[in-house]
Amino acid sequence: MMSEHSGAVKTADESAVDVVFHSNHETLRVATGIAGFDAILGGGLPRDQACLVQGDPGAGKTTFALQFAIAGAQQNERVLYLSTCESEAEIRNIAKSHGWDLEGVDIHYHDARKCFGDDGKDSQQSVFHPAEVELPRTIEALLSAIDRADPQRLVIDSLSEIRLLAADPRWFRQQVLTLKEDLGNRECTTLFCDDRLSPDQPVQSIVHGVIELEQLVSEYGPDHRRLRVVKMRAQPFSSGYHDMTIRTGGINVYPRLIAAEHRGGFSSETISSGLAELDTMFGGGIDRGTATLLLGPSGTGKSTMASQIVAAAAGRNERGAMFIFDERIQTLLDRAKGLGLDLEEQLGNGLVEVHQVDPAELTAGEFSQTVSRAVTERDVRLVVIDSLAGYLNAMPNERLLTLYLHELLSYLNHQGVTVLMVMTQHGLPGISRHTPFDLSYIADSVLLFQTFEYAGELHKAISVYKRRYGAHEPTLRELCFGAQGIQIGEPLRQFQGIVTGTPSYTGERLPDVRDHDQS
Repeated sequence: MMSEHSGAVKTADESAVDVVFHSNHETLRVATGIAGFDAILGGGLPRDQACLVQGDPGAGKTTFALQFAIAGAQQNERVLYLSTCESEAEIRNIAKSHGWDLEGVDIHYHDARKCFGDDGKDSQQSVFHPAEVELPRTIEALLSAIDRADPQRLVIDSLSEIRLLAADPRWFRQQVLTLKEDLGNRECTTLFCDDRLSPDQPVQSIVHGVIELEQLVSEYGPDHRRLRVVKMRAQPFSSGYHDMTIRTGGINVYPRLIAAEHRGGFSSETISSGLAELDTMFGGGIDRGTATLLLGPSGTGKSTMASQIVAAAAGRNERGAMFIFDERIQTLLDRAKGLGLDLEEQLGNGLVEVHQVDPAELTAGEFSQTVSRAVTERDVRLVVIDSLAGYLNAMPNERLLTLYLHELLSYLNHQGVTVLMVMTQHGLPGISRHTPFDLSYIADSVLLFQTFEYAGELHKAISVYKRRYGAHEPTLRELCFGAQGIQIGEPLRQFQGIVTGTPSYTGERLPDVRDHDQS
């Protein structure tokens, strides 16, 4: 959890330096230009200190370093990018692929072979081990380039090529210490790039901070990337893993959502679903700031009911956002229109948002940030997640889904946002049904949908199975969809065993709300 501190976190286009007061001393920080990353550090990297960004090949170290360098150039800082493994042309091609302008970034490619003649050999000497000559000369060449540029931001990409010149880790550490001591006498913020070799890398204990990038291979879909701040001396930061993506335009980091950091207040009240019968079943309406699980077999009307509640909120001029994992947006809009719910018009006036979510492409951290932005930037008051099975596909496993979802729901609860979660039960009427995972315990209310057979026809029933913050009607009612919209009948007191799917009739003829539609 991020430690308590004061001082506003600025974005890269506001200021490259942020002053943070912590434990009665001030720390100057510089913005990295990487969306979301500075928020993890409470403002950016510590000014005039050396940090290490490490990861396996392809994890994004060079992209990270380039964004850091460009952010400095945009603030009119003197920036030097020292490359030991890629030529200037290759560096510029990487920047071009992202649409970046490297104006103001001094790129210097150091070829270690030039220290020893064109053939890459120290042609005459044979007294010393090659490492005792090659590594100090390389460090001297780097320091010479730094002296000429006198940078305020420096990138050395990467230490891996320098390590190859060392006879052993101790010798490599000594030379890097020499480099760091020289940089310590300058007003220069430095970023070292290095491959992740082992937990006891000699550079980790030398530098002020360590940032670790990871690239995880998925069984299907793109690789999953994440970032972790391993250490940052004398500076609070948000620990743990944070999702990140690399797309055209660079790296985006999605800080792990911590609900406790976003506590807010709101007045307790119930909100109407737009259906008087459903409000009665809820004991007056859905509680604001709570999470309701819409649970039932496929085809029982869960998504349609969620659309109804969103439309009712829009009728009160409250903004709603629907995150759809399982169906096309147009299918949702057409079905709603057939029931008299004009979501398309409400989309046009900005009271309703519908987002198509591809779980193979969107990480859980990115989804959480998308939802939180809808709340903070557009004042969304109602959120629909349809469905949780699609959300699960963005998770490595069920345990993480529960943790992510619990944190997201806690955050939305603090903001007074009402959440509807759709989850499908598998099975048929009269046959045991199951869910892929149990989330009913973190839901404040459960709205249960089911089917039953009567007179050779399948009927739908609806009931409020749980309401945490007040009394609710314990009955089951028939649910119908038609040209007149959504209809909910009187309590089905004439039957027993509806939940089994094959009830027994114990009273008069079942009141059919469809008969009322025709009268």
